[in-house]
Amino acid sequence: MSDMRIDQVETVIVDIPLRRAHRFARAGMNAQPVLYVFVRTAGGVTGVGEGVVPGGPWWGGESVETMQLIVERYLGPVLLGRGVDEIPMILRDIADVVAANLFAKTAVEVALHDAWARHLGVPVHVLLGGAARTAVPVTWALGTEPADAVVEEALVKLDSGLHSSFKLKMGKQDPADDVTRIVKVAEKLAGVAGVRVDINARWDRLTALSHLPGLAAAGIEMIEQPLPGHDVEGMAAVAAALPIPVMADESLRTPADAIRLATAGAAGIFAVKTTKSGGLRAGRAIAEVAAAAGIPCYAATSIESPVGTAASLHAACASPATPWGSELFGPLLMAEEMLVEPLVYDADGLHLPDGPGLGVELDPARVRAYRRK
Repeated sequence: MSDMRIDQVETVIVDIPLRRAHRFARAGMNAQPVLYVFVRTAGGVTGVGEGVVPGGPWWGGESVETMQLIVERYLGPVLLGRGVDEIPMILRDIADVVAANLFAKTAVEVALHDAWARHLGVPVHVLLGGAARTAVPVTWALGTEPADAVVEEALVKLDSGLHSSFKLKMGKQDPADDVTRIVKVAEKLAGVAGVRVDINARWDRLTALSHLPGLAAAGIEMIEQPLPGHDVEGMAAVAAALPIPVMADESLRTPADAIRLATAGAAGIFAVKTTKSGGLRAGRAIAEVAAAAGIPCYAATSIESPVGTAASLHAACASPATPWGSELFGPLLMAEEMLVEPLVYDADGLHLPDGPGLGVELDPARVRAYRRK
Protein backbone atom coordinates (compact mmCIF):
# COMPACT_ATOMS: atom_id res chain seq x y z
CA MET A 1 0.00 0.00 0.00
CA SER A 2 1.23 3.49 -0.83
CA ASP A 3 0.96 4.69 2.77
CA MET A 4 3.48 2.00 3.81
CA ARG A 5 6.17 3.42 1.50
CA ILE A 6 9.26 4.73 3.28
CA ASP A 7 9.79 8.43 2.68
CA GLN A 8 12.39 9.26 5.33
CA VAL A 9 15.24 7.57 7.21
CA GLU A 10 16.83 9.45 10.11
CA THR A 11 19.63 8.54 12.52
CA VAL A 12 20.38 9.93 15.99
CA ILE A 13 23.25 9.04 18.34
CA VAL A 14 22.60 9.36 22.07
CA ASP A 15 24.98 8.79 24.99
CA ILE A 16 23.00 7.38 27.92
CA PRO A 17 24.70 7.61 31.34
CA LEU A 18 24.99 4.45 33.43
CA ARG A 19 24.26 3.98 37.12
CA ARG A 20 27.76 2.58 37.58
CA ALA A 21 30.74 1.81 35.38
CA HIS A 22 30.43 -1.47 33.49
CA ARG A 23 33.69 -3.28 32.70
CA PHE A 24 34.48 -6.04 30.26
CA ALA A 25 37.72 -7.96 29.76
CA ARG A 26 38.94 -5.42 27.22
CA ALA A 27 36.92 -2.26 27.79
CA GLY A 28 34.75 -0.32 30.18
CA MET A 29 32.16 2.43 30.00
CA ASN A 30 30.33 5.00 32.10
CA ALA A 31 27.77 5.75 29.39
CA GLN A 32 26.33 3.66 26.59
CA PRO A 33 26.36 5.15 23.08
CA VAL A 34 23.27 4.15 21.09
CA LEU A 35 22.30 4.75 17.47
CA TYR A 36 18.57 5.15 16.87
CA VAL A 37 17.30 4.66 13.31
CA PHE A 38 13.86 6.11 12.53
CA VAL A 39 12.01 4.85 9.45
CA ARG A 40 9.03 7.02 8.55
CA THR A 41 6.30 6.10 6.07
CA ALA A 42 4.00 8.10 3.82
CA GLY A 43 1.15 7.08 6.10
CA GLY A 44 2.71 8.92 9.04
CA VAL A 45 3.96 5.85 10.92
CA THR A 46 7.47 5.79 12.39
CA GLY A 47 9.39 2.65 13.26
CA VAL A 48 12.51 2.75 15.38
CA GLY A 49 15.47 0.40 15.60
CA GLU A 50 18.65 0.48 17.63
CA GLY A 51 22.29 -0.08 16.79
CA VAL A 52 24.44 -0.73 19.84
CA VAL A 53 27.59 -2.63 20.77
CA PRO A 54 28.84 -3.54 24.27
CA GLY A 55 31.40 -0.90 25.11
CA GLY A 56 32.62 0.01 21.63
CA PRO A 57 34.20 -1.55 18.53
CA TRP A 58 36.44 -3.96 20.47
CA TRP A 59 33.66 -6.58 20.45
CA GLY A 60 32.43 -6.74 16.87
CA GLY A 61 34.37 -4.14 14.90
CA GLU A 62 31.47 -1.69 14.70
CA SER A 63 30.68 1.45 16.67
CA VAL A 64 27.71 3.80 16.70
CA GLU A 65 29.75 6.13 14.48
CA THR A 66 30.38 3.48 11.82
CA MET A 67 26.76 2.34 12.02
CA GLN A 68 25.51 5.87 11.45
CA LEU A 69 27.72 6.28 8.37
CA ILE A 70 26.66 2.92 6.92
CA VAL A 71 22.96 3.62 7.47
CA GLU A 72 22.99 7.19 6.17
CA ARG A 73 25.21 6.69 3.13
CA TYR A 74 24.48 3.14 2.03
CA LEU A 75 21.43 1.52 3.64
CA GLY A 76 19.05 4.48 3.81
CA PRO A 77 18.95 5.01 0.04
CA VAL A 78 17.99 1.35 -0.45
CA LEU A 79 14.96 1.86 1.80
CA LEU A 80 13.48 5.03 0.29
CA GLY A 81 10.35 4.38 -1.72
CA ARG A 82 10.07 0.77 -0.58
CA GLY A 83 7.26 -0.71 1.48
CA VAL A 84 8.04 -1.54 5.10
CA ASP A 85 6.50 -4.96 4.44
CA GLU A 86 9.13 -5.76 1.77
CA ILE A 87 11.62 -6.89 4.40
CA PRO A 88 13.01 -10.02 2.67
CA MET A 89 13.68 -8.13 -0.56
CA ILE A 90 15.10 -5.12 1.29
CA LEU A 91 17.45 -7.36 3.28
CA ARG A 92 18.58 -9.02 0.04
CA ASP A 93 19.30 -5.65 -1.56
CA ILE A 94 21.05 -4.36 1.55
CA ALA A 95 23.34 -7.40 1.48
CA ASP A 96 24.27 -6.54 -2.12
CA VAL A 97 25.31 -3.05 -1.03
CA VAL A 98 27.01 -3.71 2.33
CA ALA A 99 28.79 -6.83 3.55
CA ALA A 100 28.91 -7.73 7.27
CA ASN A 101 28.04 -4.66 9.44
CA LEU A 102 25.40 -6.75 11.20
CA PHE A 103 24.87 -4.27 14.05
CA ALA A 104 24.02 -1.48 11.60
CA LYS A 105 21.73 -3.80 9.64
CA THR A 106 19.97 -4.77 12.86
CA ALA A 107 18.99 -1.15 13.53
CA VAL A 108 17.38 -0.90 10.08
CA GLU A 109 15.73 -4.33 10.18
CA VAL A 110 14.16 -3.75 13.60
CA ALA A 111 12.89 -0.31 12.52
CA LEU A 112 11.22 -1.93 9.50
CA HIS A 113 9.51 -4.54 11.69
CA ASP A 114 8.38 -1.86 14.15
CA ALA A 115 6.90 0.29 11.38
CA TRP A 116 5.21 -2.65 9.63
CA ALA A 117 3.69 -3.98 12.86
CA ARG A 118 2.42 -0.49 13.74
CA HIS A 119 0.73 -0.23 10.35
CA LEU A 120 -0.97 -3.58 11.00
CA GLY A 121 -1.79 -2.69 14.61
CA VAL A 122 -0.07 -5.82 15.98
CA PRO A 123 2.98 -6.46 18.21
CA VAL A 124 6.28 -7.32 16.51
CA HIS A 125 6.23 -10.84 17.92
CA VAL A 126 3.20 -11.58 15.69
CA LEU A 127 5.45 -11.01 12.66
CA LEU A 128 7.86 -13.57 14.16
CA GLY A 129 5.23 -16.27 14.54
CA GLY A 130 3.59 -15.34 17.81
CA ALA A 131 4.52 -15.35 21.48
CA ALA A 132 5.39 -18.59 23.25
CA ARG A 133 5.71 -16.71 26.55
CA THR A 134 5.03 -13.22 27.85
CA ALA A 135 8.05 -12.72 30.12
CA VAL A 136 11.64 -13.93 30.47
CA PRO A 137 13.82 -14.12 33.62
CA VAL A 138 16.70 -11.64 33.69
CA THR A 139 20.24 -12.40 34.84
CA TRP A 140 22.19 -9.42 36.21
CA ALA A 141 25.69 -8.95 34.77
CA LEU A 142 28.56 -8.01 37.07
CA GLY A 143 31.92 -6.62 36.01
CA THR A 144 35.57 -7.40 36.71
CA GLU A 145 35.64 -5.72 40.14
CA PRO A 146 37.10 -7.45 43.26
CA ALA A 147 35.09 -10.26 44.85
CA ASP A 148 33.81 -8.25 47.82
CA ALA A 149 32.42 -5.47 45.60
CA VAL A 150 30.78 -7.99 43.29
CA VAL A 151 29.15 -9.87 46.17
CA GLU A 152 27.88 -6.64 47.71
CA GLU A 153 26.20 -5.63 44.45
CA ALA A 154 24.77 -9.13 43.95
CA LEU A 155 23.22 -9.17 47.44
CA VAL A 156 21.54 -5.81 46.81
CA LYS A 157 20.09 -7.17 43.57
CA LEU A 158 18.89 -10.31 45.33
CA ASP A 159 17.09 -8.16 47.89
CA SER A 160 15.33 -6.30 45.08
CA GLY A 161 13.66 -9.55 44.03
CA LEU A 162 14.38 -8.89 40.34
CA HIS A 163 17.29 -11.31 39.84
CA SER A 164 18.24 -14.76 41.08
CA SER A 165 21.26 -15.37 38.84
CA PHE A 166 24.40 -13.40 38.06
CA LYS A 167 27.00 -13.44 35.30
CA LEU A 168 30.51 -12.25 36.09
CA LYS A 169 33.02 -10.94 33.57
CA MET A 170 36.46 -12.59 33.47
CA GLY A 171 39.57 -12.32 31.34
CA LYS A 172 41.09 -9.07 32.56
CA GLN A 173 43.31 -10.54 35.31
CA ASP A 174 45.83 -13.34 35.42
CA PRO A 175 43.75 -16.52 34.97
CA ALA A 176 44.69 -18.03 38.35
CA ASP A 177 43.84 -14.79 40.17
CA ASP A 178 40.62 -14.45 38.20
CA VAL A 179 39.55 -17.98 39.13
CA THR A 180 40.31 -17.29 42.80
CA ARG A 181 38.13 -14.16 42.63
CA ILE A 182 35.23 -16.05 41.05
CA VAL A 183 35.46 -18.94 43.51
CA LYS A 184 35.17 -16.44 46.40
CA VAL A 185 32.05 -14.99 44.83
CA ALA A 186 30.56 -18.44 44.22
CA GLU A 187 31.16 -19.44 47.84
CA LYS A 188 29.41 -16.31 49.12
CA LEU A 189 26.39 -16.83 46.84
CA ALA A 190 26.15 -20.61 47.17
CA GLY A 191 22.59 -21.74 47.78
CA VAL A 192 21.08 -18.30 47.21
CA ALA A 193 21.86 -17.44 43.57
CA GLY A 194 23.11 -18.98 40.35
CA VAL A 195 26.55 -17.81 39.17
CA ARG A 196 27.74 -17.83 35.56
CA VAL A 197 30.91 -16.39 34.00
CA ASP A 198 31.86 -14.76 30.70
CA ILE A 199 35.51 -14.81 29.60
CA ASN A 200 34.86 -12.71 26.49
CA ALA A 201 37.06 -14.94 24.30
CA ARG A 202 40.24 -13.99 26.21
CA TRP A 203 41.78 -17.39 26.99
CA ASP A 204 43.53 -19.98 24.85
CA ARG A 205 42.71 -23.67 24.87
CA LEU A 206 45.40 -24.69 27.39
CA THR A 207 44.41 -21.95 29.84
CA ALA A 208 40.75 -22.90 29.59
CA LEU A 209 41.37 -26.62 30.08
CA SER A 210 43.65 -25.87 33.05
CA HIS A 211 41.40 -23.44 34.93
CA LEU A 212 37.78 -24.07 34.00
CA PRO A 213 37.43 -27.39 35.87
CA GLY A 214 38.08 -25.45 39.09
CA LEU A 215 35.19 -23.13 38.31
CA ALA A 216 32.91 -26.07 37.61
CA ALA A 217 33.91 -27.64 40.93
CA ALA A 218 33.08 -24.36 42.69
CA GLY A 219 29.50 -24.52 41.47
CA ILE A 220 29.60 -22.19 38.47
CA GLU A 221 26.59 -23.02 36.31
CA MET A 222 27.85 -22.06 32.87
CA ILE A 223 30.97 -20.76 31.06
CA GLU A 224 30.49 -18.22 28.26
CA GLN A 225 32.94 -18.02 25.34
CA PRO A 226 36.30 -18.95 26.91
CA LEU A 227 38.13 -19.02 23.55
CA PRO A 228 38.38 -16.72 20.52
CA GLY A 229 35.36 -16.83 18.27
CA HIS A 230 37.11 -18.57 15.39
CA ASP A 231 38.32 -21.52 17.49
CA VAL A 232 35.30 -23.78 17.13
CA GLU A 233 37.45 -26.91 17.46
CA GLY A 234 38.87 -25.58 20.73
CA MET A 235 35.40 -24.74 22.01
CA ALA A 236 34.37 -28.32 21.29
CA ALA A 237 37.37 -29.64 23.25
CA VAL A 238 36.57 -27.43 26.23
CA ALA A 239 32.87 -28.35 26.10
CA ALA A 240 33.75 -32.04 26.11
CA ALA A 241 36.05 -31.64 29.13
CA LEU A 242 33.55 -29.88 31.42
CA PRO A 243 30.53 -31.16 33.35
CA ILE A 244 28.79 -27.80 32.88
CA PRO A 245 27.68 -26.17 29.62
CA VAL A 246 29.79 -23.83 27.51
CA MET A 247 27.86 -20.99 25.88
CA ALA A 248 28.82 -19.63 22.47
CA ASP A 249 28.68 -15.87 21.95
CA GLU A 250 31.57 -14.45 19.90
CA SER A 251 31.55 -17.71 17.92
CA LEU A 252 27.87 -17.26 17.03
CA ARG A 253 26.68 -14.48 14.76
CA THR A 254 24.86 -16.11 11.86
CA PRO A 255 22.64 -19.15 11.25
CA ALA A 256 25.61 -20.72 9.44
CA ASP A 257 27.66 -20.32 12.63
CA ALA A 258 24.86 -22.02 14.56
CA ILE A 259 24.99 -25.04 12.24
CA ARG A 260 28.80 -25.19 12.51
CA LEU A 261 28.74 -25.06 16.32
CA ALA A 262 25.97 -27.63 16.62
CA THR A 263 27.73 -30.02 14.24
CA ALA A 264 31.01 -29.70 16.14
CA GLY A 265 29.44 -30.10 19.57
CA ALA A 266 31.14 -26.83 20.49
CA ALA A 267 28.39 -25.27 22.62
CA GLY A 268 25.81 -26.47 25.11
CA ILE A 269 23.97 -23.12 25.00
CA PHE A 270 23.57 -20.48 22.29
CA ALA A 271 23.75 -16.79 23.24
CA VAL A 272 21.26 -15.27 20.81
CA LYS A 273 21.64 -11.51 20.30
CA THR A 274 19.40 -9.64 17.90
CA THR A 275 22.11 -6.98 17.57
CA LYS A 276 25.05 -9.16 16.53
CA SER A 277 23.10 -11.32 14.07
CA GLY A 278 21.68 -8.67 11.77
CA GLY A 279 18.18 -8.52 13.20
CA LEU A 280 15.11 -10.36 14.35
CA ARG A 281 14.86 -12.78 11.45
CA ALA A 282 18.44 -13.99 11.65
CA GLY A 283 18.10 -14.36 15.41
CA ARG A 284 14.95 -16.43 14.90
CA ALA A 285 16.79 -18.64 12.39
CA ILE A 286 19.58 -19.24 14.93
CA ALA A 287 17.02 -20.18 17.58
CA GLU A 288 15.38 -22.60 15.14
CA VAL A 289 18.73 -24.29 14.42
CA ALA A 290 19.25 -24.56 18.17
CA ALA A 291 15.82 -26.09 18.70
CA ALA A 292 16.43 -28.64 15.96
CA ALA A 293 19.80 -29.55 17.48
CA GLY A 294 18.46 -29.72 21.04
CA ILE A 295 20.57 -26.76 22.16
CA PRO A 296 18.91 -24.33 24.59
CA CYS A 297 19.13 -20.58 23.99
CA TYR A 298 19.84 -17.55 26.16
CA ALA A 299 18.61 -14.08 25.20
CA ALA A 300 21.92 -12.24 25.48
CA THR A 301 22.62 -8.52 25.54
CA SER A 302 24.78 -5.82 24.01
CA ILE A 303 23.69 -3.43 26.82
CA GLU A 304 20.80 -2.17 24.73
CA SER A 305 18.61 0.77 25.64
CA PRO A 306 14.89 0.04 26.10
CA VAL A 307 14.29 0.05 22.33
CA GLY A 308 16.83 -2.66 21.56
CA THR A 309 15.82 -4.50 24.72
CA ALA A 310 12.19 -4.55 23.60
CA ALA A 311 13.24 -5.92 20.20
CA SER A 312 15.27 -8.70 21.83
CA LEU A 313 12.38 -9.40 24.19
CA HIS A 314 9.93 -9.89 21.32
CA ALA A 315 12.42 -12.30 19.72
CA ALA A 316 12.99 -14.20 22.98
CA CYS A 317 9.27 -14.54 23.66
CA ALA A 318 8.71 -15.86 20.13
CA SER A 319 11.70 -18.21 20.31
CA PRO A 320 11.13 -21.97 20.36
CA ALA A 321 13.49 -22.42 23.31
CA THR A 322 14.99 -19.97 25.83
CA PRO A 323 15.12 -22.05 29.04
CA TRP A 324 18.23 -20.21 30.26
CA GLY A 325 16.32 -16.94 30.37
CA SER A 326 17.92 -13.67 29.39
CA GLU A 327 20.42 -10.98 30.19
CA LEU A 328 18.20 -8.13 29.04
CA PHE A 329 19.15 -5.87 31.93
CA GLY A 330 20.40 -2.88 29.89
CA PRO A 331 17.65 -0.39 30.84
CA LEU A 332 18.19 -1.18 34.54
CA LEU A 333 21.87 -0.27 34.22
CA MET A 334 21.07 3.08 32.64
CA ALA A 335 20.71 6.10 34.89
CA GLU A 336 18.01 7.72 32.76
CA GLU A 337 14.70 6.34 31.50
CA MET A 338 14.42 6.80 27.73
CA LEU A 339 10.79 5.71 27.32
CA VAL A 340 7.49 7.45 27.99
CA GLU A 341 6.38 4.28 29.83
CA PRO A 342 9.21 2.07 31.18
CA LEU A 343 9.53 -1.62 30.47
CA VAL A 344 8.20 -3.76 33.32
CA TYR A 345 10.67 -5.80 35.39
CA ASP A 346 9.55 -7.83 38.40
CA ALA A 347 10.14 -11.17 40.11
CA ASP A 348 8.83 -12.97 37.02
CA GLY A 349 11.35 -11.23 34.76
CA LEU A 350 10.98 -8.74 31.93
CA HIS A 351 7.44 -8.53 30.59
CA LEU A 352 6.44 -8.24 26.96
CA PRO A 353 4.90 -4.78 26.46
CA ASP A 354 1.39 -4.28 25.10
CA GLY A 355 0.68 -2.24 22.02
CA PRO A 356 1.58 -2.34 18.34
CA GLY A 357 5.12 -2.59 17.02
CA LEU A 358 7.74 -2.92 19.72
CA GLY A 359 5.19 -1.60 22.18
CA VAL A 360 7.46 1.18 23.42
CA GLU A 361 7.66 4.93 22.80
CA LEU A 362 10.85 6.95 23.10
CA ASP A 363 10.57 10.13 25.16
CA PRO A 364 11.49 12.93 22.70
CA ALA A 365 12.77 15.14 25.53
CA ARG A 366 15.18 12.44 26.70
CA VAL A 367 16.39 11.85 23.16
CA ARG A 368 17.06 15.59 22.81
CA ALA A 369 18.80 15.74 26.17
CA TYR A 370 21.27 12.95 25.40
CA ARG A 371 21.64 13.45 21.67
CA ARG A 372 25.27 13.72 20.70
CA LYS A 373 26.11 17.16 19.39
